[in-house]
Amino acid sequence: MVVVRRSAGIMLYQVDQNDLKVLLVHPGGPFWAHRDLGAWSIPKGEYDGAEPPEEAARREFEEELGTPYLGSLLDLGELRQNSGKRVTAYAGNGPFDIAGVRSNVFEMEWPPHSRKRQSFPEVDRAEWFSADEARRRIIPAQTVFIDRLLARLDLASSKG
Repeated sequence: MVVVRRSAGIMLYQVDQNDLKVLLVHPGGPFWAHRDLGAWSIPKGEYDGAEPPEEAARREFEEELGTPYLGSLLDLGELRQNSGKRVTAYAGNGPFDIAGVRSNVFEMEWPPHSRKRQSFPEVDRAEWFSADEARRRIIPAQTVFIDRLLARLDLASSKG
């Protein structure tokens, strides 16, 4: 039996004079420490079938950024990443002070085979990007969420 891993998240955005800015997060931990282009993501995380995806997206946003998102959401649909994981995304409009990121942590053996456990933040930083720069930074499969948001906001002319 194949188990489909599911993830849900929120792409926070702001629009200023028809210029879209989106908030992306960089994964924490040693595997991602020196990766940048193609490594960023929307704040998201896994959920099981019993939890509705919008609830999971809101929970993960708070876990990864340290503050809840209480506003209304636009449904950006689902995609399948190369790993096979299904990602459902929502977009929410509003401000966020990136200096205020307070991510939850995970623990793993590090360095490998050392028998030492270390804690790392799930997200080590967040940053606002223009749509064009976000396309360079985000995991390639997730670029479709940027395009869908631009279309929903009727800002397709700012795609480049």
